[in-house]
Parts: sequence; structure tokens; C-alpha cells
Amino acid sequence: MDMDYELPHTQSSRFNPYRESNISAVSFTVAPLDDRRVIVNITDPLTSIYDRGKQLSIRDIFKKDLNYKIRYYKSGSTGKRDEISNSSMKVIPGLDKGESYCFMVATFIKSRPKATQQGSWSMQQCTERSQDILQDLSVGAWVGVGFIMLTVLIVIVTVTVLCCRQRNKTLQMSQSSAPV
Repeated sequence: MDMDYELPHTQSSRFNPYRESNISAVSFTVAPLDDRRVIVNITDPLTSIYDRGKQLSIRDIFKKDLNYKIRYYKSGSTGKRDEISNSSMKVIPGLDKGESYCFMVATFIKSRPKATQQGSWSMQQCTERSQDILQDLSVGAWVGVGFIMLTVLIVIVTVTVLCCRQRNKTLQMSQSSAPV
């Protein structure tokens, strides 16, 4: 077969992978540090680029341009907050004690055009709510608990006093009726 003819083709527009590549969602973990802080650990995604046999991560390519946008909100709330991190680890302070928070992460490269600045959002991950039942009680519940405890204390004291009086009466009766 003779290939003297040219196959049909078209001219594509210029493409700059550094500025125009779509970046997929990242994976991350959320771990509690204490009652009011968590740490978000982000795994830098690997690229299809190799250097001397080593597969490069997105951080190897973008270096200081690479940031992560961390979006979080209190579970059940609509108010969302964003934090920007220039590293793969970010401590999120100021959380409400005992509340569950949900987190999502996306790559964020400010030097890129707006259309490709942000990568896809990751799957949402939520922290567990503290199981401290005492923290969930309202003021009215605490007043009720106090009233019940006070009532039980009064009943115990009253029964103890009545039993002691009855015993003393019985002892006095037995002593006064005894022959001399």
C-alpha cells in the first residue's frame, strides 16, 4: 500500500499544560488534635510525568504556586468557611467543642487563569460528634436534674430522721416498761 497522500487533519489551538490542565480531586484525611482543632492532611496527587524514573507529584510541578483550598462547615449548617494552605498539612482552629464538621479540599493555583485556578472538589469527609451527653443538656434540663436530686436528698433525710425517732421511741418504751 502506497502512502503518498496526506491523511485529513486539523490545526488545534495552542495548549499550555501548566496553565490549562484540569486537576482532579485530591485525597485527604482529617484527624482531631484536641476539642477545638483538627489537622487536615492532603496527599499531593501524582502526575503522569517522570523524572529519572521517579513519578512526579503535582507539588513537584507547581512548587510554590500550589495551594489547597479547604472548605469546611458545621454539620447541619449552611455557613461555609474557606482556608487556603500552601502546604499539604493545615491545622484548622476555632471549632466548636463537641460539634461535627465536614471538610472538602481542592487544589488552588492563583497564578492560573480564573477558569483553571481551582481543581475539582474532593469527596466530603466529616468528623464525628462528641458523645458527651452532659454537654448536650439545656439549662432547663440541668434545673430539672438539680430539683430531682434535691427531692431525693430531702426524702432520704426525712426517712432517716423518722426511722431514728421511731427507734428512740421504741427504746424509751422498752426501758420505761422494764421492772426495776
